[in-house]
Parts: sequence; C-alpha cells; structure tokens
Amino acid sequence: MKKFLLFLLLIAAAAAYIVYDNGRLTVTDYTVSDPRIPESFDGLKIVQLSDVHDGEFGGEQADLIEAVRREKPDYIFLTGDFIDSNRYDLDRSMKMIPALTGMAEVFYVTGNHEVATNEVDEITSALSDAGVHVLRNQAMVVGSGNSSIAIAGIDDPLSGVGTEGEAAFTRHAIEQATAEVPEDMFTMLLAHRPEQFNTYSDMDMPLVFSGHAHGGQVRIPFVGGLNSPGQGWFPDLTSGIHNRDGTQLVISRGLGNSQIPLRILNTPEIVTVTLKAE
Repeated sequence: MKKFLLFLLLIAAAAAYIVYDNGRLTVTDYTVSDPRIPESFDGLKIVQLSDVHDGEFGGEQADLIEAVRREKPDYIFLTGDFIDSNRYDLDRSMKMIPALTGMAEVFYVTGNHEVATNEVDEITSALSDAGVHVLRNQAMVVGSGNSSIAIAGIDDPLSGVGTEGEAAFTRHAIEQATAEVPEDMFTMLLAHRPEQFNTYSDMDMPLVFSGHAHGGQVRIPFVGGLNSPGQGWFPDLTSGIHNRDGTQLVISRGLGNSQIPLRILNTPEIVTVTLKAE
C-alpha cells in the first residue's frame, strides 16, 4: 500500500512539474558568424518567437513580453503558427503585438496553422496594420551605416509533408522573395518548416529561422525530440543551430502547443541570435 501511495505521489509530482514547465520560459542564445555579415551589423540581436499557438504566458502575455524586453532586441522574428487553427481567436493573439512593435522592428511569416484557418488575409492585414512587416514571398533590405542586409520570408506551403510538391513550392517562394536581392548580400530567411533544410541549402540561404517541430514535443535526455510533423519519429531537426554547406538553420522549439496539449521536458523557448561579422 505504501509503495502504491508513493507511486501515486510520484505521478502527481511529475504531472505538476509538467504543467509548471509548460507555463515558464527559457531563453537560448546563439551567435552566428558569416563573412557576408557587414561590420556595421556586428552585434545585431534578433529575438525569435515561434509557434505561439495562442499559448498564455502571464496575463495579457506579460511574462512573454517582459522576457523579450529584457533581451533588448534590434529585430523580432515571428516564424509562423502565431495562432492556432483549432481555437482561432485573432483578437486574443494580437494582444502582445503592440508591445513587441514598441520594442523593435517585427517581421512575420505564416505557418501551417495560419494557412489552415483559411484566414491568412485577415491575419496578415491585422499584423500589418499593427506595424508588423509581413513577408509573403518577399524581402526587405535594411541598412546600417553604409551597408545593407536582406530579411526575406516565405509562406508556409501546407502541400503535404516532405513531398516534392512542398520542396518545389519552397524553392519557388525563395526565388520570388529574393528576386531583387543582390547575390552577395547577407540574407536572413524566415521559413516555418525546418524539414526543408536541403532546399534552403540548395538555394544558398546564409541564415534561416524556422520552428514548426515543437522541439519534438517530448524531449528525451541524450536523444532529442520524440516526434515532429513532417519528420516523424526521432527527428533530426527539432531545435538548435545546424550547418549544411554554408547554410545555417536556427530552429526554435517554440512556445505553445496545439493538438498535443503538453510538452514534456521541453520548456517553451525564446531564441536569440546575435550576428558576428568576420
């Protein structure tokens, strides 16, 4: 009987910790160097927020907003699934946006959940009206001193995971977004899906920001993520920074949850990236 009660106590404690862990925030810092980064952009700091899925972090998102504010970003990147298609409430999702645009320039791309709502125009119009730079197969050239870099963003394909159609869509979207960007300009690409890493690399994108994988939802110590959409069981691309043939891919574990309501050993993550000129 004592062993059974101890077992129940352990289960209750584990459940309580999981719920607690899903409501807190961790910050992961990366430094990215590249010979194409101009000296005037050395030290530029980006905060990446991905896969919010309407998750709550303090009343009116106060905890999330304060965590971002502490990082003092130059740019904020929203890399898709800002809303959740299963409980779509745009007014609620928008509540944190004025605070973010008051801190830094904010850039946004769609994720599969925005596309799934069939309300992409409503979502992107609301964000644009609030001062967010919405990148739909587009790029913006930003300057510092006498130098410039490009920030590009592509729509989520939502055309079937890992298919040739999705890869072709992604390739065409990148071509469209970067058509007027000089080939030698350092370009940062916002693209929701990490499983298209080969395509990003084939297209010679220097630095890519993705999310989508939710860190594998369940993190297994010394192994990594358990499962992610588009990659299946024990996926390779769920978090961290990866390098392939000169393309660096930053993957956020994201913040919220969707159909699976809890993360396990997978604290919601804010990512920061600081650029370093070589």
